[in-house]
Amino acid sequence: MSKDDNRVIRLRPYHYIHVLDNNTNTTSVLTGPQTFVRKDHEEVLLKSTAMINIPPRSYCAIANPHQRDDNNEPVRDDHGQIKLRHGEREVRVATQWSVPFPLFPGESLHTSVTLLRVVQPNTALRITASRDFEQADGTQRLAGDEWLFHGPGTYTPRVECTIAEKVVAQVIKPNQALKLNAVRKLVDQQGVDRIPGEQWLIREQGSYLPGVYEQVVAMVRARVLTEKRALHLRSLHTFTDVYGKVRKAGSEWLVTHLDSQTHIPDIHEQVVGDVAITTLTMQQYCTILNPVAKDGNPRWGERELRWGENQAHQTFFLQPGEKLGNGIEEVEILGEEEALLLRAIETFTDEEKTERKPGQEWMIYGPRKYVPSVHVTILDRRSKMPLDENEGVYIRDKQTGKVRTVTGQTYMLKPHEEKWDKELPPVVEELLQQTGYRGPNVSREKAVTRQKFKVITYRVPHNAAVQLYDYKMNKSRVVFGPELVMLQPDEQFSIMSLSGGEPKRANAITSLALMLGPDFMNDSVVVETSDHARLKLKLSYNWMFEVDRSNEADASTVFNVRDFVGDTCKAIASRVRGAVASQTFDDFHRNSATIIKVAVFGKNKETDVPNNRLKFAANSLVVTNVDVQSVEPVEQRTRDALQKSVQLAIEISTSSQEALANHEALREEQIAEGKLNCQKIRDQATAELERKELVELKAKTAAAESTGQAKAEAIARAEAAFIKGTAAKKQAELRAEASRIRVTAQIEQLKLRQDQERAHKKALDDLEVEKAQKEADIESTKFANIVKAIGAETIEAIAQAGPEMQAKLLEGLGLQGFLVTDGTSPINLFNTANGLVGQQ
Repeated sequence: MSKDDNRVIRLRPYHYIHVLDNNTNTTSVLTGPQTFVRKDHEEVLLKSTAMINIPPRSYCAIANPHQRDDNNEPVRDDHGQIKLRHGEREVRVATQWSVPFPLFPGESLHTSVTLLRVVQPNTALRITASRDFEQADGTQRLAGDEWLFHGPGTYTPRVECTIAEKVVAQVIKPNQALKLNAVRKLVDQQGVDRIPGEQWLIREQGSYLPGVYEQVVAMVRARVLTEKRALHLRSLHTFTDVYGKVRKAGSEWLVTHLDSQTHIPDIHEQVVGDVAITTLTMQQYCTILNPVAKDGNPRWGERELRWGENQAHQTFFLQPGEKLGNGIEEVEILGEEEALLLRAIETFTDEEKTERKPGQEWMIYGPRKYVPSVHVTILDRRSKMPLDENEGVYIRDKQTGKVRTVTGQTYMLKPHEEKWDKELPPVVEELLQQTGYRGPNVSREKAVTRQKFKVITYRVPHNAAVQLYDYKMNKSRVVFGPELVMLQPDEQFSIMSLSGGEPKRANAITSLALMLGPDFMNDSVVVETSDHARLKLKLSYNWMFEVDRSNEADASTVFNVRDFVGDTCKAIASRVRGAVASQTFDDFHRNSATIIKVAVFGKNKETDVPNNRLKFAANSLVVTNVDVQSVEPVEQRTRDALQKSVQLAIEISTSSQEALANHEALREEQIAEGKLNCQKIRDQATAELERKELVELKAKTAAAESTGQAKAEAIARAEAAFIKGTAAKKQAELRAEASRIRVTAQIEQLKLRQDQERAHKKALDDLEVEKAQKEADIESTKFANIVKAIGAETIEAIAQAGPEMQAKLLEGLGLQGFLVTDGTSPINLFNTANGLVGQQ
């Protein structure tokens, strides 16, 4: 491309360029359509660029816009340069700039072409002024001012304004309210002056668009009030509520369903909580602490009784400050054998016109219904106690402190009496628990924890004795069984701690009752003979107590020795050791029983016959017999010698028994073997019969199997051939149908393709004809316009200019004609020759 081509710039319509004139140092704007030929002192700063076109309902922002005069024409300086407003911006909309426009030198597109913002109904734009200006309606706006542009509408932006946010209207539904906060001093939409920080509620249903200085805090929901639930509120400031009542700061009140079905808490109201209804039946009552008077003021420190029989007290809500003393209580219904123990809290006159002093106690008796006054406290509910002859309770007089036992009657405590709990030592409690006796007709399995106020009873076993000691009278008594012991308030059981085991150990047995016998006890004693053979004797003693039960002094002697078992065994063992020490081992081994009996019972001095009993005078215990159960040597040598003799006797006896057992076992074995052989023969015969039947069944099964298999194979082959033929027939039909469908589809496809090609070719031909016709029309129009633009005279002059010029050149050169060629282009010599032949 040559330099001449860079100089020529063809501008299309609605395109422009910036050209710098280096001579004047000014930049101009050239717009199309035109052909611009750049001069040497000119320079294209901005190549061909499309003008800015603002469609309807659109806008753009221009930075550094040019100045315009009153006729909306650009203002130029003395040098012809367009003046700009540097640092400014200009918003151009389609209504003012409907025709595309170029950007002058220095201008730039700050915001591209953008659709104008459409503000929907119930919405608004929060606009902030960035500098002072005056609106079209004459409103003066200062920098920092904020206002709302309400919809529906189209917002046209300004350079002085900034969109802070989009504000959407809040929909207030039934039982809802909108809580607002004032950001600064304002007048709300209801015409009320608001100070900064003030909050208020919008209760009207519908959509609400908050003002520019109104801040949405929350959507407050209404609290539903029913017959069973009320709302407890507290006032934060002195105000008048929605019901027209003045509420002082800190006051509390209830809102019930009688005031409203729903309640929306106000700004100055704090919800303390829900209060459930209190319902009293005909048989219930309650005590209200700090009841609220009719004027709404609580009576602090007072109490009020509310009973379900009173219609006004059946259902109520507890007012703020009121409390239930002991909850809902049942009315005391007293039977014929019941009573209530009451105590006066303060001085008052009761139903019987009796003056009661604080702390005074009395009882009311049934049958009746009783609701205690607020001046009375119920201490106890008492009933008559039916007591059998073997049952009783301990009663203590609170005035004198005396404790007594009541048995065998139906008794109710007096106001100055109370049940007294009798404590027992842990050992006695454990022994009673082991025996299981807590009173009459109580079995061991059903024994439960003792009720300490009931008289303690103990069934003394047969032929046994129990000693009771009265610590108040310092006197004891003995009860012989079978008998029922009833313990008096100051009495305790005397516990027996006896020795037990072999050899005897102290305090091994603890008991409340002392068995009187006859009975026996065992003991082990180690003795040593005169020849120093140590033996271990196991002795058994028969004993009994000989006591006169009618004589109280004699009866108490059996308890003089607490551990009579240990003392008796020690005394007898001492006598036995002394007697055995004077005997040799052989003598003692032959006469052990006689020696021990003489040692224990002694001999009659007159007849020299051994005695048959030993009596202990301290506790009237009598030992009637001594039995030697075993004598075992303590030393190993003696024990081995005795053991050898015993083993020899045992071996002889064992051998004879073993021979007899072997003979008997051999006989039984022969009998069993014969029975077994007979059973084998019978089993073999049965097995042969079964085997014969099995062979016959196998033969029948094989025949049936071969016949059935052949028949089944023939039927299967026939079925297979039939199925194969049917399948082949069906396959041929389907193949023919598929071929027909395929051919039909191909024909249809070919037909459609040919139709499409024919239509396409026809359309192309029509387009070619139309194109050729339009080109001819264009060429003809173009030629006509060219001829019209140049003119007939100009054409004639152009046509004559060539020959005249040639004639003048030839005349100057003295040539009649000439021909110039490069040797490649053909030459029409007929026409050329005409020029070479001179005209005369």
